[in-house]
Amino acid sequence: MKFVFFGLTISSSWGNGHATLLRGLFRALVRRGHDIVFFERDVPYYAANRDLVSFEKIRLHLYSEWSDAERIARAELRDADVGVVTSYCFDGVAASDLVLDSPAGMRVFYDLDTPVTLARIRAGETVGYIGPRALEDFDLVLSYTGGAALDELRTLLRARAVAPLYGSVDPEVHRRVPPRPQYRADLSYIGTYAAERQAALESLFIDPARELPGKTFVIAGAEYPVHFPWSTNIFFVKHLPPQEHAAFFSSSRLTLNVTRSSMARMGYCPSGRLFEAAACGTPLVSDNWAGMEQFFAPGSEILIASSAMEVIRSVLLTDAELARVSAAARERVMECYTADRRARELEQILESAWHKQTLHTEPQHDSRSYLET
Repeated sequence: MKFVFFGLTISSSWGNGHATLLRGLFRALVRRGHDIVFFERDVPYYAANRDLVSFEKIRLHLYSEWSDAERIARAELRDADVGVVTSYCFDGVAASDLVLDSPAGMRVFYDLDTPVTLARIRAGETVGYIGPRALEDFDLVLSYTGGAALDELRTLLRARAVAPLYGSVDPEVHRRVPPRPQYRADLSYIGTYAAERQAALESLFIDPARELPGKTFVIAGAEYPVHFPWSTNIFFVKHLPPQEHAAFFSSSRLTLNVTRSSMARMGYCPSGRLFEAAACGTPLVSDNWAGMEQFFAPGSEILIASSAMEVIRSVLLTDAELARVSAAARERVMECYTADRRARELEQILESAWHKQTLHTEPQHDSRSYLET
């Protein structure tokens, strides 16, 4: 199939989670014989932090203004099997109009930020990538978040057919590698600064660092303010490109996942960082949210913490105890959450939609059995 995507970015992983996820999915689709075309607005901050590695058989169209892209995009869609617009696409409304007016066999919207989208819609705010007819004209709406989010996409945004397409990991990029001294940590964390995540980060990362002055804590991410409450045993990596993630995780004795509050309230929202760290054989400690058990078994495949003390207890576990957790998580990821598995799942979802069959929804099914159907 030929896929034509309109999205935020694949050329730069700076300050966003879209690029790494889509790169892995696209590589997997190409390996399965599909053609990928991606349209991305060329904005200064992504251009200044461009870390795209060469992609065979993936055509990236960078454009300055929509008027520069429209003619080429229209031509690419003429023989497209699937046209896809993602959330946070700079020209999402114009791209949606173009896809919906095209002869593409399937017109798809993929919301990689469903809790944010729904929260803004509920608050009556304008969402720049959603047009006045919401999502009712798309043949299929995919969501990075499952659970109640799928129902709200129907009721609030009038989606006709919905299906979850969760995150995944590319084992060629995320795998165990030799540790590096600059990343060594007793507890690490990767994430762009977000105000809605700050309270949880202070409880689950900053407070444990203060209570364990003899341990090393490392944060990697972008956009952290100068007033962030650093301590002497917290070290900072300003930007960590995807090609460094494996070394970062492989240098961590334990790594922390903190979910944005809007996503945690919605549930069924596994961060790509969970899959990446597990694929690297690094044990995970995470905040909790509804549906976590469908992705990792709490206690045996992932450690759950709701307080600084619970994180501290996780940090103080023996190497053998942490190794058992990381081994179980890696086995689960390699079985269920690789980019190749997700690409096959996307094919199945599209085939089901094409044949007007009932799409699977959350939370009635178990995520492992769903991926294996």
